[in-house]
Amino acid sequence: MSDSGLGVALRTLRERRTLSVREMSKLAEVDHAYIYRLETGEKANPSSELVAKLLKVLKPEEREALIVRWLATHEASADLVSLALEDPSIGIDLFTMAAGATHRGGGRPDAAALIARCRRALED
Repeated sequence: MSDSGLGVALRTLRERRTLSVREMSKLAEVDHAYIYRLETGEKANPSSELVAKLLKVLKPEEREALIVRWLATHEASADLVSLALEDPSIGIDLFTMAAGATHRGGGRPDAAALIARCRRALED
């Protein structure tokens, strides 16, 4: 199963805090297997209460917390999520615009090109 955007976000934030899945599980009082399934994309659409528990443990910046909350009910590519978490200049509005963009032709552009296109569209 391929990585989900939510899974990438949770794993990235967990690894930043240098927590194992089991450590995060204990701190959040959530089953470690469920966290693992969220991270691998096997499970999706966690409740807002569960997301709140995980965010309390992960202690992300506000922008990152908004991205995780959005990803709990929407999908975005793993590479776009990784880029958004690495680049603090990508706000939630730009992120959601890029995640929801549709494309014609061959394939979806890479995350950086997609963000650049959305930035240009916002400037116009």
